[in-house]
Amino acid sequence: MVKNMVEKIEKKLIDAIKQALIVSLEQENIEVEDLPDIKVEVPREKEHGDYATNIAMVMAKVFKKAPRQIAEQLKENIDLEIIKDVSIAGPGFINFTLKDDWLYETIELINELKEEYGKTDTGQKEKVLIEFVSANPTGPLHVGHSRGAVVGDMTANIMQEAGFDVTREYYFNDAGNQIDILAESTLIRYKQLFDIDVELPKNAYHGEYLIGIAKQLKDEYGKSLLEKDQDEQIKICKEFSFEKLKSKIEDNLKYFGIKFDNWFYESTLHNGEIKKAIDILKEKGYIYEKEDALWFKSTEFGDDKDRVIIKSDGALTYLAADIAYHWDKIQRGYDKLINVWGADHHGYIDRVKAAIQALGYKKDLLEIIIVQLVNLVRDGEKIPMSKRAGEFVTMEDVIDEVGKDAARYFYIMRSSDSHFDFDLELAKEESSNNPVYYIQYAHARIFSILENAEQYDLENIDLSCLKREEEIDLIKLMARYPEVINDSAVNRQPHILANYAYDLANAFHVFYNKCQVITSDEKMSKARLKLVVTLQQVLKNMFKVLGISAPDQM
Repeated sequence: MVKNMVEKIEKKLIDAIKQALIVSLEQENIEVEDLPDIKVEVPREKEHGDYATNIAMVMAKVFKKAPRQIAEQLKENIDLEIIKDVSIAGPGFINFTLKDDWLYETIELINELKEEYGKTDTGQKEKVLIEFVSANPTGPLHVGHSRGAVVGDMTANIMQEAGFDVTREYYFNDAGNQIDILAESTLIRYKQLFDIDVELPKNAYHGEYLIGIAKQLKDEYGKSLLEKDQDEQIKICKEFSFEKLKSKIEDNLKYFGIKFDNWFYESTLHNGEIKKAIDILKEKGYIYEKEDALWFKSTEFGDDKDRVIIKSDGALTYLAADIAYHWDKIQRGYDKLINVWGADHHGYIDRVKAAIQALGYKKDLLEIIIVQLVNLVRDGEKIPMSKRAGEFVTMEDVIDEVGKDAARYFYIMRSSDSHFDFDLELAKEESSNNPVYYIQYAHARIFSILENAEQYDLENIDLSCLKREEEIDLIKLMARYPEVINDSAVNRQPHILANYAYDLANAFHVFYNKCQVITSDEKMSKARLKLVVTLQQVLKNMFKVLGISAPDQM
């Protein structure tokens, strides 16, 4: 069954151009072993038609003619029923204008597929593990984690729509020095609640959130914790604070509409998995000893210097655990590993990819999506990320202020590898200036239209009366939805879908303002209502992928 009308039409067009090329070559008595790939693309200017190809320029050397001459010859040999007009432009571009019939088929296709419209089989069920957020469980998620959280979640959503078998994973660093510091900081805060004169050292966690955890600790243990020895106090504080912060992180992510399939704990790697991974590298000759430390020969795989994995005092580096973690991922049978990292991890890419290769796999098994920083802006002024020492603007703060839908959309409006200014006031504005409001308002408008049109039977409708430019533009955009899902998924760029959402909403608002839906002409009214119902389905499908709501009223 056809699921993508654009793909079907483009294939027909390419086949027709290919056949015309074969005929033209025969007319010139030219033999070629292999025909070049023929590509068609949508012209930037609408007046240039629906599609264009540069094949005439590609074949100039073969024909030994000017591209425009080749284009004219190809034009004469192109025979395809769906083509309304063929024209030549510039140095030899061939432009095609198609008949509208395929657009009416698109409307019927969307209404037939319903929730399945937009889904493709591009991924061929390839098993993909996307690891994202993975913030240290030493404090609440702050605004710096928010963009990566949405980019990871959206990438997973889009890849699932495109037919990939996706698993979302969060990696908890629950075994490093930072957890020891967390435990000590919590214990000090707990003691302060009993007026014990003890201050937090400079390297401790100073956030006020630890006071809240210390109060919960006091509620559960009373003074009994003070009677235990230091090691037992630290052990209890470590377990207690970690569980509270882990729970808070999970709650924040759910609040943001993000759910994980797996929660992976670094501590599980310290039961022999790290040693196994290092032993594998030793056997392969990629580990050596220097200055009483163990080093990984990462330079053999393009890193700028070799890396320590076990320090001279026997302590493990972060890289040691990361090597074991990625080895574990590979052993779980994934075809592709995708990590969503903040910009501060950019220098870490080469060493982890080196580890992948040293373990015996291609470096492109691992793919890294770098997410640049977000600046919060209010009234044109950047907001400091710290409210005061030890405190930060949290993920929860932003969602509380602008709402989940606006936060999710704003974080993916731009490519993740570009810096982004998040305008808080704009995100709350109920006007067409606010892109997420503008997009959701399209759905609310459709709901209002359909509420007043319940008496119409939308079966057996003549769609051919939809001829106006605004109607055709809207249908063409709806037809491109599966293609947009594919492009976003294959390129791991959620902003492609976000931009498309705005363009689709804009096309509808233009249509709404220029074309009265319910008129005295019942035939036209029914056709436009069918168009609106079809758009509503596309919007619902798209909003589900974006993770935002489809409001009936605004």
